[in-house]
Amino acid sequence: MTSSCLQKLPFYTHCDRQLLSKFSALIAPKNDTELHALALEARRLTQLYFGKTLRLYTPLYLSNECINSCVYCGFSRENPILRLTLSPEEVYQEALYLWNEGFRSILLVAGEHPKFVSINYLESCIDKIRKLFPAIAIEVAPMEVAEYERMVNAGVEGVVVYQETYNFDLYKLYHLFGPKKDFFWRMDSVERAYAAGARRLGIGALFGLAPWREEALCLAAHTSYLLKKCWRATITVSLPRLRPAAGGFTPPYPMEDRDMFHFLCAFRVTFPQVGIVLSTREQPQFREKLIPFGITAMSAGSRTEPGGYTQAGTHSLHKRFKGKEMPLCESEKKGAKATEQFEISDRRTPDQIANVLKTMGYEPVWKDWETCLNRSR
Repeated sequence: MTSSCLQKLPFYTHCDRQLLSKFSALIAPKNDTELHALALEARRLTQLYFGKTLRLYTPLYLSNECINSCVYCGFSRENPILRLTLSPEEVYQEALYLWNEGFRSILLVAGEHPKFVSINYLESCIDKIRKLFPAIAIEVAPMEVAEYERMVNAGVEGVVVYQETYNFDLYKLYHLFGPKKDFFWRMDSVERAYAAGARRLGIGALFGLAPWREEALCLAAHTSYLLKKCWRATITVSLPRLRPAAGGFTPPYPMEDRDMFHFLCAFRVTFPQVGIVLSTREQPQFREKLIPFGITAMSAGSRTEPGGYTQAGTHSLHKRFKGKEMPLCESEKKGAKATEQFEISDRRTPDQIANVLKTMGYEPVWKDWETCLNRSR
């Protein structure tokens, strides 16, 4: 299976074709017996390469301001939502709460708006929290190499950029306005981060935007390419599925649980050395089912709105629609909080999730990196 979507990607000619052929065969339709055999191999390889440890991290949302119009995203400028950008002091308040929860690995997330989430702003936020967290990653608007260098110098060790969908034609339909419309600029961003010195690169597709097998094949090709091109960095892959969000977007290509399980097992067998990340988008029981078959990191206790952990910054709440600020009505002011990017499915506390992992025979890893270990290239 070689899709026309895959052949349009600039890195396709540099991929390991034999590896992609193997992966394509693994994600082809399977009966229950065949899928069971694949799952057993995925479980064996996961324990062989990663043992029974699992890294825990959490996202900290800085801002839900955004200048992009993405039809599937709760932060889209087309949605008249309650918006908020935390000050660096409020970011520290949220970060300290997460530190007290046990986290030592954190992912800073923000909508794409250069006025509110500038490079200077990000540097200030990182400076506030870098003494708390030895592992800081960012999931923000794509940057130039020099800007990523500033992030790395500030204390960032990981950069996460989801392509959303690798189908170029569908990508144009989903991204209506803003810099995110540039498909190839976004795709090349992790390579720019690598050139700037980022040691961990995270990629992923948002499943539900395109047929899952097509998307999976493209994601596998991107992974294959990055393992060769960015060989000094650690590559991680995320498998998020679309969740309900402001705007009410309905996924045109829903990915069923069996399909996600199939994809995870096939990916692990093809890429036994690559970390696979699972978010709180998934239901608790399903997350637990997936863990032995390839998951190496998962979020816990997540909130997907700025100020979600401590209600920091709620005094600055406002509504913005298509770039214009709108007054809040009285019902919106009472107990108001910023609008979340999407609905969380697993709302268990970090301690609850850690205890479940221990019951399953896993060691929850809160810290797996120390900044002083970083070496100049």
